[in-house]
Amino acid sequence: MASTGSSLLKVGLVLMLAAQVLPSVSSCNGGFYERMINDFCLAKFNFDMAGLDQDLWCSWPDTDEIYEGLTNCTFQVALRVDCFWPNQIVDRFFMQVHRDYFHDCALTGRQLHDPPIAILAPFIAVPVLITLLMTALVVWRSKRTEGVL
Repeated sequence: MASTGSSLLKVGLVLMLAAQVLPSVSSCNGGFYERMINDFCLAKFNFDMAGLDQDLWCSWPDTDEIYEGLTNCTFQVALRVDCFWPNQIVDRFFMQVHRDYFHDCALTGRQLHDPPIAILAPFIAVPVLITLLMTALVVWRSKRTEGVL
């Protein structure tokens, strides 16, 4: 029983030492990572967005490639500086980007506009035709008096 207790104590001490040493060996330098994504990724994103008309900032087809480049940049920098991705720094970073560039956009991320006429026409035509058909049927039936007691 005493050998089991001492071996458990040794295992516990090894785990405590590992817990103290490992984070310092493999941890991410958050400040450095944040500076890198601001200096490299955000600078390029700002440049690309400045080249895009501000009216198109909420248009996903126009900003998709720029936004994807920003996302990929933050991931590549995280790999280079041994940080996990995504992390809290990236979350805060993208929240700030959205506050700066996309705060006026619709919640769906798309500009609101009318649907194409090919989609809209059946939704208008079908109820109108049914209404006309029902009116004609009522008029036709009211003119026929046979069978009515």
